[in-house]
Amino acid sequence: MRLQKILTTFLLAITFQIGFAQNTSEFFSKTDIFFKTYVKDGKVAYQNIKSNPEGLNELLDLAKGISISKSDANTYQAFWINGYNLSVIKGIVDNYPIKSPLDKAGFFDKITYDIGGKNTTLNDIENKLLRENFPKEARFHFVLVCAGLGCPPIIDNAYLPNTLDAQLQKQTELSLNNPNFVKLKGKKVGLSQIFEWYKGDFTQNGTSLVDFVNEYRKEKIEPKTKVSYYPYDWTLNETK
Repeated sequence: MRLQKILTTFLLAITFQIGFAQNTSEFFSKTDIFFKTYVKDGKVAYQNIKSNPEGLNELLDLAKGISISKSDANTYQAFWINGYNLSVIKGIVDNYPIKSPLDKAGFFDKITYDIGGKNTTLNDIENKLLRENFPKEARFHFVLVCAGLGCPPIIDNAYLPNTLDAQLQKQTELSLNNPNFVKLKGKKVGLSQIFEWYKGDFTQNGTSLVDFVNEYRKEKIEPKTKVSYYPYDWTLNETK
């Protein structure tokens, strides 16, 4: 009888693990299809999603039951990056038509989403689940897309565990080599307010903001270049 109980427990555990793996794999593959369908040139077709919300709702329903340990860092980070971007889109679609995420009170810090076994806000996904757990990973700021044009552009595919590092690297390099994002003029450089709001993330171990930017730039900036911050553009990142 004892052996039978052990075998039953073992089989249940294996079944759960297989089911979890299938759900996680399904989430990533369907998220990839979703972004390929509704994202183009860094902008989102919110009106089309509003007209056909089934795909987004199915993804978020799937994400409800997925709980990933932070010890599986790549899968955890990829899941929550996608989860953040999908939840932002859900928040816009639920309030569409809207000109900016800031037009909805509490968009980032009050509205909650049932995702990953938690009921959480966008701010908590970014700050508690990602930044707090992985404080050395400043590249998050170039893949979490807040629905404003001031954000680095959203990509038309999902972040995946096996390609995550390359994707983080690519998006950071694209942003920091973009003259509309890093505005270099003579001996001055204008940086996004992201660098002002999260300065500590970019200046770890005594590095300067210019040092961080130069790490990803082809055309290096002089170390003593004066840094300023240009206003954030909260206009909706919507396809026309």
